[in-house]
Amino acid sequence: MPTHDQEPDSVGVTRSNVDEPPRDPDDISRAPNPADERNPPEWRQDFPIDWPKDELVARREFAKFLVLTSSAFAAGQGFIAARHLIKQRRSTLPIRFKITSLPAIPAAGVVFFSYPSEHDKCVLVRLKDGTVVAFSQACTHLSCAVIPKVDEGVFVCPCHEGYFDLRTGRNISGPPPRPLPRILLETEGDAVYAVGVEERTTV
Repeated sequence: MPTHDQEPDSVGVTRSNVDEPPRDPDDISRAPNPADERNPPEWRQDFPIDWPKDELVARREFAKFLVLTSSAFAAGQGFIAARHLIKQRRSTLPIRFKITSLPAIPAAGVVFFSYPSEHDKCVLVRLKDGTVVAFSQACTHLSCAVIPKVDEGVFVCPCHEGYFDLRTGRNISGPPPRPLPRILLETEGDAVYAVGVEERTTV
């Protein structure tokens, strides 16, 4: 009969008169054995106890990290390039949209509309001299909607106090890095049409 003082053996361990299943030899801590070099336990592949192999594992993990980081960076650059191409293609599509009629816009009047899609908010302004201009409402800083102040001759971004020239859309102060996208206009009789979007880096 086994007793409480029995020591663990290679077959099993007896505790409180209950037989436990035998343990995997690789799970038992033991002193280094030269035979391990010929037939090393599985855990030593990821947790080596000698410095040369430890450095090999570290280099392997670092190489994996570099590959994953480079792949993520390349995917991000590809996504940005694809968005740019789609946006550029969209700006060249011949979409013709009637905004309003000239008699409906008084001098210094403003008309809000969406172009080229319902999610692209724009604003048309009839200047005091009768000239009609239109721009995207999305500030070129963080896309807040700009507000026309016709009497002051500016568009104002209320989020970060960016200012744009009312006639040209040029960024004149604040954080916006470039002009507002211009909505290309055509008039046919009294009707005013949007016919395209011009993305600009300078006026």
